[in-house]
Amino acid sequence: MTASEVDPGLWIRSFHPAPAPGSTRLVCLPHAGGSASFYFPVSRALAADLDVVAIQYPGRQDRRHEECVDSVEELARRVVDVLDPRPDQPVALFGHSLGATLGYEMARLMEQRGVVPRHLFASGRRAPSRHRHETVHQRDDEGILAELKALSGTDARVLGDEEVLRMSLPAIRSDYRAAETYVHRPGPPLSCPITAFTGEDDPKVTLDEARAWSEHTTAAFAMHTYPGGHFFLSDHAPALLRVISQELAPVAGGTR
Repeated sequence: MTASEVDPGLWIRSFHPAPAPGSTRLVCLPHAGGSASFYFPVSRALAADLDVVAIQYPGRQDRRHEECVDSVEELARRVVDVLDPRPDQPVALFGHSLGATLGYEMARLMEQRGVVPRHLFASGRRAPSRHRHETVHQRDDEGILAELKALSGTDARVLGDEEVLRMSLPAIRSDYRAAETYVHRPGPPLSCPITAFTGEDDPKVTLDEARAWSEHTTAAFAMHTYPGGHFFLSDHAPALLRVISQELAPVAGGTR
């Protein structure tokens, strides 16, 4: 095990001071090719009530010299090890796309270790049991860039910067490999509630595939659908944040 695997400062990014001790920790998990900074606005909006942190995966930005992790289950293990979640601090998980699948595997691992997450928010991703055969990670660089442009998830200014692309493409390819080679292992459903967020026109997720998240929990399930494609959350962030705040309010408000 390398030092970077166990250094919380490399993995866990906190953009705003945490509220009172005991507040729910909301762990935000980026999409394929994404970074922790994607969740800065979420932290800013919810920091008064929640301890919002974002995870920085290896292989990008200030971690670009580290080896990428191209297995969802391995990445889940490393993140949970670094977070070291404990029963005395409620933890909720929010992930978009790849991050949603990662959040699910983290929740499974946490429950195996005796810590049930407060909530799992799964955005822009089909249920783990709904498999698609996808091979974006096997494309050449131009093919991957075409996929990113089609999903409208990356700023055009970044796509046009060759230097940034050279640094980013290995991480993007690795993340796509992790997402596309993931195979759900049968097992008991989660004990925590799941809320699914999805875009009406998301080419990566049908409404039925999003609704199938309900099969992965014995607790409450809800689904919220918004106009837009894969990155619908960029246009509907206030609505999503309201849902998150409402779901976590009992803990964030003092019933801890």
